[in-house]
Parts: sequence; structure tokens; C-alpha cells
Amino acid sequence: MKCAQCKEKLCGEGKDCTDISEYAKTEYKDEVLRSMKVSSEIEADYYMKKTRLGEIILYAKEMGYKRLGVAFCIGLSGEADIICGVLSKTFDVHSVCCKVCGIDKSSFDLKYVHGEKREKEAICNPIGQATVLNNEKTDLNIILGLCIGHDILFTEYSDAPVTTLAVKDRVLAHNPLGAVYSGYYRDRV
Repeated sequence: MKCAQCKEKLCGEGKDCTDISEYAKTEYKDEVLRSMKVSSEIEADYYMKKTRLGEIILYAKEMGYKRLGVAFCIGLSGEADIICGVLSKTFDVHSVCCKVCGIDKSSFDLKYVHGEKREKEAICNPIGQATVLNNEKTDLNIILGLCIGHDILFTEYSDAPVTTLAVKDRVLAHNPLGAVYSGYYRDRV
């Protein structure tokens, strides 16, 4: 499949270009179907009206989630505090910083950000973050600015479903689509 290169996108009008539609339909049942229904209602009722944070709140409410987890990058500590404050108005919120456990990079012979080993530099610990939130028995976990790879590991180790509020992009103020929208930047890559 090379859907990105398709100019017509007739699937949006109901055309099936695959042989998996019957299989896919059988998977939409129970909690999966419930999630799809809630998502569809939010899209239909709040199209262009709610921010991603607002949509997460609506989704979690409709799914009956009570305990939310926020796995955040230490570089977004201020944002995490604000977001957890907003979420705490409705939910029991648990948060965990990427540097949880303070494990030094030398434990795994990892490269230091600023070259030569200085003092200590703690690893980002997505498995530790997932473990903390798993122990808190969260119903939904939210990624806030985890690095590439760390977000993948966190998602893999999380017992609860995971959604992303923001991704890490140090160059573009955590807006990776800025590279796509800017002709100046797009020409460089």
C-alpha cells in the first residue's frame, strides 16, 4: 500500500482497495467498538471546536476512565504541571517524569548529550515510567513530549491504553508538522 501517494482517496467515499475489510470489521467489538463509537461522537460533535486536550478529557469521561497517567519529559515539567492541574479537575491524575529512578547513562554505556562524561546524566526511563503508572492502575496514559524511541518503549510497556498529547521536537517547539508546513524547512530535508 502507498496510500500517501494516492491522489483520489476514494476510500473516503467507501471504496475498498484491500482484502482485509471483513477481518477489520470483526475486530470492532466490545471495548474496541466502544472506543470507536466514543471517538466518532467526539469527532462529529466537536469538529473544529475542541483542542486535543479537550478531546482527551471528553474521551476519558465517555470511556468511564477515572485514573489518568501522564508520562512527561523533564523538559516539559511546567507544561506537565499545568496539564495535570487541568486534568485533576475531573480525574485522579498520576504523573511520572522521564528521569524517574535517576539511573545514570553509564549503567548502559549510553552516549551523553553534551559529549564527554561529566558528572551524572540520568537516562530517560520509559520502562520505569510505564511501571510507575502500571502500579497506579491508570485507565489511560498520556504521553507529553517523550523522545523518539522512548515513546515507543513507554507504549509497549504500558498496561493502559496510551494517547499522545505532544511529541518531542526540540527544533520546532514540539510541533513536528512545522517542518511539513514550512517551505523553508521542507527544502532542507
